[in-house]
Amino acid sequence: MRIGLFTVAGTAPLDELVTQVRLARDAGLDSVFFGHAWSWDALMTAALAGREVPGIELGTAIVPTYPRHPLALAGQALTAQAMAGGRFTLGVGPSHPQVIEGAHGISYERPARHTREYLSALRPLLRGEDVDYHGETLTAAATIDAPGATPPPVLLSALGPAMLRIAGELADGTLTTWTGAEAIADHIAPSITKAAEAAGRPAPRVLAGAVVALTTDPDAVRRDLAEQLGFAGNFPAYRSILDRQGLSGVHETVIAGDEKDVARQLRRFADAGATDLLISPRGDLTRLLDFAATLH
Repeated sequence: MRIGLFTVAGTAPLDELVTQVRLARDAGLDSVFFGHAWSWDALMTAALAGREVPGIELGTAIVPTYPRHPLALAGQALTAQAMAGGRFTLGVGPSHPQVIEGAHGISYERPARHTREYLSALRPLLRGEDVDYHGETLTAAATIDAPGATPPPVLLSALGPAMLRIAGELADGTLTTWTGAEAIADHIAPSITKAAEAAGRPAPRVLAGAVVALTTDPDAVRRDLAEQLGFAGNFPAYRSILDRQGLSGVHETVIAGDEKDVARQLRRFADAGATDLLISPRGDLTRLLDFAATLH
């Protein structure tokens, strides 16, 4: 199982984010993925870090699809791939109605149909093909000319059955959050793998996100996260995956304790079928990076 770092692009100045990537690379981690926030652009941050720090995969987790037309995102993603020397991975997803409708004022109608059509247009655009796509939710008719760029892998945030089926058929893997090892083993990995096999596609990546803290007071970490991010449990997709796991809130997915206990919990993700573990750190970053490097 590959080990990566997840951080939101808006958590620090750009230079500090690049430094975090360098620290992750030097600690021996495999990747750094940037989340979307109302701050630095996650895709551009990954591109910058890829330009500045060789020897590590950079990606987004995730870029919301509704606000960016496939033509615009394809051009950005190919630019990032070129800047990162072929080490960029594009993670996309429809996001949530609270974000798309509440903040952007864009209808969140039929997210599964939107996502299927979006990927159907995006993937050939990334390959430099002449696209003339007319779907129910979008139209894309153009060719992206990015000399020397190679198509980046595309991952789809997927937690429910419909989205996992789309991820298996049209993407190279999935990104999860607020999802424990049991749900990876019983639901995520089997669903996306079955869809990929039925579509005649290679085995998909399963990137499992986990909030991790090395601490003597796990309950305090969970209380803090509940106060800061408890609202996420009201998002429909997150509520559904939490209910599937019998959990009341996102704070219950936190993995916290001493090194021995945390390592035991994290290794369960590999047994569950996760190909990658993306650690979202709480607390001392350097200590967590050094610890994460021991999990390979």
